[in-house]
Amino acid sequence: HLYEFLSSVATAVENPVDRSNFVADVLASSIQSLESPNIQNAIQSTEGLLSFMGITQATNPVCVTDRDFVKKVNTDFVILFSSLNQLLSVGKRCHSAARKRPNGGLPVQNLSPVIDESMQNFPDEGPVSINDLAINDPFVPLWPKLLPTLLQVLDITLRVWHPEFQATFLQNNIQRYALAISDDEAYLAMKQESSVGGVFGEGGTAGSIISGTDRRDMNLTPKWAGWFNELRNNCFQLLGLLCSQRVLYAPEISPLFPRLVSIITNQEHLRSMEHRHFNQFLKQFIEMMMLSCPSPLYQSHLTPILGPIFEHLQLRFQYSWGPILGTGGLSIDSTKPLLSNNCADAANQLAREGVESWWMSYYARGGLFVGDLNSVTAEAMVEKTRVDLTRTFSDMIQTVLALKGGWALVLANKAKEEQAGKKNDPSKLNSGPKSKISVICGPTNADGTKRTLAQLHVDARKIHRIDKLCHFLLLENEQIAGYLVLTMIQCLQYPDAYTCRRCTRIVHRTLETVAWVDRYTELLGYRLFSVAVKAIISEPKWMVGIEWDMINIIRDIYGRLVLGQYFLPGGQGPGLQQNRIASNPVRFEQAKAVDTPLLGGGILQTPSDFPRRVLMEIGMSQGDIVTLEKSLLENRSAKDQKEVLRDLLRVAADKTKGQNGILERAGKEESLLHQNTRKPDVTALPEKLVTYSMVKKKEEKNAGPD
Repeated sequence: HLYEFLSSVATAVENPVDRSNFVADVLASSIQSLESPNIQNAIQSTEGLLSFMGITQATNPVCVTDRDFVKKVNTDFVILFSSLNQLLSVGKRCHSAARKRPNGGLPVQNLSPVIDESMQNFPDEGPVSINDLAINDPFVPLWPKLLPTLLQVLDITLRVWHPEFQATFLQNNIQRYALAISDDEAYLAMKQESSVGGVFGEGGTAGSIISGTDRRDMNLTPKWAGWFNELRNNCFQLLGLLCSQRVLYAPEISPLFPRLVSIITNQEHLRSMEHRHFNQFLKQFIEMMMLSCPSPLYQSHLTPILGPIFEHLQLRFQYSWGPILGTGGLSIDSTKPLLSNNCADAANQLAREGVESWWMSYYARGGLFVGDLNSVTAEAMVEKTRVDLTRTFSDMIQTVLALKGGWALVLANKAKEEQAGKKNDPSKLNSGPKSKISVICGPTNADGTKRTLAQLHVDARKIHRIDKLCHFLLLENEQIAGYLVLTMIQCLQYPDAYTCRRCTRIVHRTLETVAWVDRYTELLGYRLFSVAVKAIISEPKWMVGIEWDMINIIRDIYGRLVLGQYFLPGGQGPGLQQNRIASNPVRFEQAKAVDTPLLGGGILQTPSDFPRRVLMEIGMSQGDIVTLEKSLLENRSAKDQKEVLRDLLRVAADKTKGQNGILERAGKEESLLHQNTRKPDVTALPEKLVTYSMVKKKEEKNAGPD
């Protein structure tokens, strides 16, 4: 609360130099603590950090419960963590206050009351010096002093999970728990109600990782997991703040940028992170970096980081979901986490079979070591980390492609302005959504919040970045674009409706942006199309409820790559047919919106046979395909075209009955393909309410041992 109060005081100081000096004085003790010989010696190497946290000394079991030693280690760690945490807390508050200033946090002093929407080059859309950034945000002058220490702490913390350290720690009865999840993480995996009293309440998970002891005891062992979580998450959040404050792109930081890239893209770091670590890494740093980077700096600042990360993610997802899908050679048992009674065997496997084999099983279990946790909660923890990672990734890509979040609100505001202009009704600019009662006078955002002059200027820059970032991710770098699209295609196959539904939206944006590019034709027309078709005709139970989304993907691909039709954003609206070129009837005229994906994008001018080949592979004859294309050309409404595709795919689905594979198939009553073949049947309600969960519990009870 003291730092919150002092941050408020700093905000009230008018002079930028005095404001920065005040914040520097407030945080002087934190900076001095990080620069102290004790902390600096501890962070010079991973071995130094392990000794600093009492892990090295744990080879002697007596040390971890020695009262004096525990107090000393605890005090030392609190100094390190609290220093970083105080810097993060004040930095966030300073940044939040800067965004509320009259200029919206932009490094521009006088905002024009009129915005030129045709303007493409903003004076502040590029490298801005720390001195200019400090006019709004008094925290930023501290970064040149803070960043080297932050990078060093992050580097040595990530090294603790490298295979050589895991092989050693997992063999030791005490040191192994430095790699374990915390009691708090186990509690979150249980989805307990708040009424049970939390981790330490009745039914909580305190003492479940290390039987008989928890972090409240005078024992170092149960404290390590939480300490590493706090240290790692603080580092990721501080890097996210570095991006949000735009200091990462300042000229003064350029000498440190290669060091940051070398740590962030270190292949051993990327491979060794557990899913739960990578989840925070994406949310707290990578997403912030993409959203905050000025468009002229995409090549210099995003390319060296995103390329290796997207390449690694594609492999991580493949190994993580392989056992669930029955691919990759690992059984479903490989998804079970390491426990105290079998972690030594995993260490022996690492030594015996080598690192490459280790990674496959490591990702299959999410990298988790859960100590003495019961098997039910442990397996729930693995499932949670696997699903959370793919959901975080899909949410991140949605956000940076303006399909959700702040950038999506910018597009909603733009659409609102266009509607007001078409109807010549300025009053629409002052009204919020119909579902929300608005008491705001004046310009209003599409979500009902107040719209200010500063926001107009910020939004103008965001609209510029929305176009540029989409183009950069999908068309300017082959490594980034290739692995991003491959990963999206993979995600459509994973049995998680949340991820799949969001990936369908990303796929539509991808088609709008690159369908006209020849080098994408095989990837979209064969790989993506075959995945979408297979998902529909195999009728997996987990996909019930999102079949229309997948059929719309099939429609979007077939229209753009075969029929010369494009659609409104998101695959909405009727098929907009392009004429054939008179001098070359084999080719279609390109859509006028080819360079503007937000208006519908373009088409492949020379029709591709890849989608037709996929249809023939599932048993369609050439005559069936000709009939399909004739129907899609004659009936261009979204409803009609999707119905035509559903009828076609129903035939293929019926041919694959009985081929359920590893995943459960939807029953006839659930399947979208067979909705029209079902007879409506309204049965009387039972006198006693019987829910689905009650039925399942009864089945499990009957199936259990007598």
